[in-house]
Amino acid sequence: MRVWVDLTNSPHVLVMRPIVEVLRARGAEVEVTARDFAQTVGLAERFGLHAEVIGRHRGGRVAAKAVGLASRATALARWAGRRGRSRGRFDLALGHGSNDVTVAAALLRIPRSTMFDYEWAAVQHTVNCRLAQAVVVPEAIPPDRLDRYGARGKLQRYPGLKEEYYLADFAPDTAVLDELALDATQPIAVVRTPPEVSLYHRFEHSLFADVLDRLRDQGQVVVLPRTPEQRAELDRAGGFTVPERAIDAQSLIAFSDLVVSAGGTMNREAVALGTPVWTTFEGRLGAVDEQLIADGRLRQLARAADLRLEKRPHTDAQRVRRDPALLVDLLCAPLRRAATARR
Repeated sequence: MRVWVDLTNSPHVLVMRPIVEVLRARGAEVEVTARDFAQTVGLAERFGLHAEVIGRHRGGRVAAKAVGLASRATALARWAGRRGRSRGRFDLALGHGSNDVTVAAALLRIPRSTMFDYEWAAVQHTVNCRLAQAVVVPEAIPPDRLDRYGARGKLQRYPGLKEEYYLADFAPDTAVLDELALDATQPIAVVRTPPEVSLYHRFEHSLFADVLDRLRDQGQVVVLPRTPEQRAELDRAGGFTVPERAIDAQSLIAFSDLVVSAGGTMNREAVALGTPVWTTFEGRLGAVDEQLIADGRLRQLARAADLRLEKRPHTDAQRVRRDPALLVDLLCAPLRRAATARR
C-alpha cells in the first residue's frame, strides 16, 4: 500500500508522526509532502519524516488563501501524478486540516481522509468534508455541528484528545531545561502569546501583558512569541526567557508548573501531560475545549490576578496515553469501503 501524507502547519507534524510510523510498521510505503510555513519543515526533519517541500504560506487574507490553495493543490497534483507514474499510484492521501492534499487527491481520484479537532473553521472544513471520504474527529464534537460542511455519513470518531495519541510514547527530556538555563527546583511557567502583534501596547494594557507581569514576579517564565514584533517587546520588557530557536516544547511543558496559552495545541498538550493550564483563547470555543473546561482539565482566564505560580509534584499519574493505531484504522476507512464495494 502506498500512502501520501501532507503537512501544512507545525502541529500537523506532531499529529501525523506516529500515524506515519504505524503505517510503515504495517508495511505501507509512506511519502510525505510539506508546506514551507512556520516550523513545519524543520520539525518534519527533526522527526525523520523526510518531507518533499512544496509551496509556501500565502498570507491570512481570504483572497490570498484562495490563491494559495489553487496554486499548491495544483503543484501537489503534479507531484503526485509524477510519483504515480514512476512508483505506482497512491492508495490513500491523508492530512490534518490540509485543504491542499484533499483537493489534489480529489483531482487525481485518490482515496482521501481528513482530520481536525476544531469545528468552527468553516471555509477549511467545507472544502475538506465535502471532498474527503472519511472525516476523523474527536467524539467530543457533536455530529450535527459538522453536517453543514458535508460530513454526514463520513464521520470516524475517536475518544479523547489527539494529543493523547501522538504523545503516547513521549518521554520528557531534561535537556531543554539546560538549554534554557532553567532551575528545575524553582517554579516554571510557559506562556504562548496570542496571534495579535502587540503584547504591551494593544488597548493600552492587555490581559496578556498583565499575565506576563504577574508571572514574572512569581518565578521563571518562558515565553514563546509568534512574531518578531512580540520578541522585540519581550526583549525590551526584560525578565523573560525567550528561546532563539525551535525547542522541545513538549518536554518544557511536562517539566513546567503552569501553562498559559492563547492557542489550542499547547493547551491540550498540557492537559495530556498533566500540567495545569489556563486558556486565553478569544475565539469561539470548540467542543473539545468546552468538554475540557467542563471536566476541570482546562481553565479559562479572565483576570491575571487568578494566576498563582508555585512548584507542583511531577507525576505521570494524570497522563492519558492512547494507541495511535486507532487513528490509523479510522483514517483507512475509505480503503475498507472500497474493498467492501469490490466484494
